Amino acid sequence: MKHKLEKKFQEYVNALGLKSTRQRETIVQEFLTHEGHLSAEDLHKRVRQIDKRISLATVYRTLKLLEESGLAESHRFGTDTTIFEPKRELNEHHDHLICLKCGLIVEFVDDQIEKLQISVAKKHGFSIEWHRLELYGHCDNCRE
Repeated sequence: MKHKLEKKFQEYVNALGLKSTRQRETIVQEFLTHEGHLSAEDLHKRVRQIDKRISLATVYRTLKLLEESGLAESHRFGTDTTIFEPKRELNEHHDHLICLKCGLIVEFVDDQIEKLQISVAKKHGFSIEWHRLELYGHCDNCRE
């Protein structure tokens, strides 16, 4: 039986009237089982080890569908390269620390920051629908 996220993706694709393909399934499975962030090019390299016929264009189209379905989130992190990360839980949220030198990405959750954001929004008459917090600096290794 398919993993529940793969099943959710398949339901989304079916609702769009798109056909299921083995190449798309390979891309989705590889993406959803990867820990961390991937560029389309990195994902392409990974899936080509499984099926040499998978094109970069197919990877880009599949990543777009994954993002539209709510199973992927894209980031730029201050560069021209878009990277993607799987969203494994429907309401999953975390923030990021990004090293400007080596590109290290650290995910974190901090309840105090979350509460402060809600407080600030309330103070200014806002209701937060979503947010993204990215903190840029240098990791311990790059500061030395």
